[in-house]
Amino acid sequence: MNFVEELEWRGMIHDMMPGAKEQLDKEMTTAYLGIDPTADSLHIGHLVGVMILKHFQRCGHRPVALVGGATGMIGDPSGKSQERNLLDEATLRHNQEAIKKQLSKLIDFESDAPNAAVMVNNYDWMKEFSFLDFIRDIGKLITVNYMMAKDSVKKRFNGEGDGMSFTEFSYQLVQGYDFLHLYQTLGCKIQLGGSDQWGNITTGTELIRRKLGGEAYAITCPLIKKADGTKFGKTESGNVWLDPRYTSPYKFYQFWLNVSDEDARSYIRIFTLLDRATVEALIAEHEAAPHERKLQKVLAREITTMIHSKEDYEKAVEASSILFGGATAEALHRLDEQTLLQVFEGVPGFTLSRGDLAQGLSFVDLAAEKCAIFPSKGETRKLIQGGGVSLNKEKVTDPMRTVTEADLIAGKFLLVQKGKKNYYLVTVE
Repeated sequence: MNFVEELEWRGMIHDMMPGAKEQLDKEMTTAYLGIDPTADSLHIGHLVGVMILKHFQRCGHRPVALVGGATGMIGDPSGKSQERNLLDEATLRHNQEAIKKQLSKLIDFESDAPNAAVMVNNYDWMKEFSFLDFIRDIGKLITVNYMMAKDSVKKRFNGEGDGMSFTEFSYQLVQGYDFLHLYQTLGCKIQLGGSDQWGNITTGTELIRRKLGGEAYAITCPLIKKADGTKFGKTESGNVWLDPRYTSPYKFYQFWLNVSDEDARSYIRIFTLLDRATVEALIAEHEAAPHERKLQKVLAREITTMIHSKEDYEKAVEASSILFGGATAEALHRLDEQTLLQVFEGVPGFTLSRGDLAQGLSFVDLAAEKCAIFPSKGETRKLIQGGGVSLNKEKVTDPMRTVTEADLIAGKFLLVQKGKKNYYLVTVE
């Protein structure tokens, strides 16, 4: 596989310095991508970079994931109008370990292959660097005029936000030094990143040229936006995380399942490893019957399986079918509490005391008296007679059917359903 060709058909190249393709064609090459360690989980905004590292390794080259422990303490001004909070070392180390664990599911760090991935933290070489040494050895190589010409700096000086501190102004020099350090220690000749990183990356190639007379290159990918122009990867409740503690596999799956047709066409190229022929056939299938949402289903399957597992994907599909399909009572009882609450987010809720169930409670009393799900006992009986009421996905045929603790889902919930679409969640406390 040819790395540049692979990325080009996937729409994952924005800018590439002259000579980068020739370098990759010539030999196994080392390239690095920086990851910001401000949290102990990556989110889907990081996934474009991670997929690029994965393709890089699949094409026979050696990827380096750089966790920006030092740069994370400063804060990258690119695309931001405010300074950000600085992290302490203990937090950074914890975040680094968590990130490596996530990356290890996608990239090979462990094997003895010559192109096994490497993880580094720039804090390890920056913490010993004195300020005087840095401004003498590195600062004198790059002019202020050169630094001021960068878009990320220009925007902040032209009135976006509250100007820029010296700390943030120096960011591109610190990132540039990372490239220089990796060039010297790992023979790293390419830096990969989003298109907003072009200015920072080219400062690194300039440092390598001026200090060592070496040749190094930049390859950037486009920043992913949704078709409507809004920011990719954000939902009303915030980031979509890769760690199931922050975004459950069900919510993760739902995110991809609900993307627009236009976004699905580009995401299937960017976020899966499906080959070109498969992707083009899928897109053609989708165009022929868009209502079936084939692209979204395959996208959600591929990416949920890759980030979580096949089992998590199957559970997410099953959970989705509880709301929208003919799922069984068994499927409902397999749900854990977190997923159940997410599936039924926004449905009317009632609470019931555990004591009420201890002796057993008739369904009609539960639904009309204790919880007021239905307006009256007479109305409840009429609905049951018409075959329109279910408890935990099983039809209620007898209004006097006893409800006990044995009926509880996840030890604390009852699900009452009227018709196909009206759900009521009873929480037993």
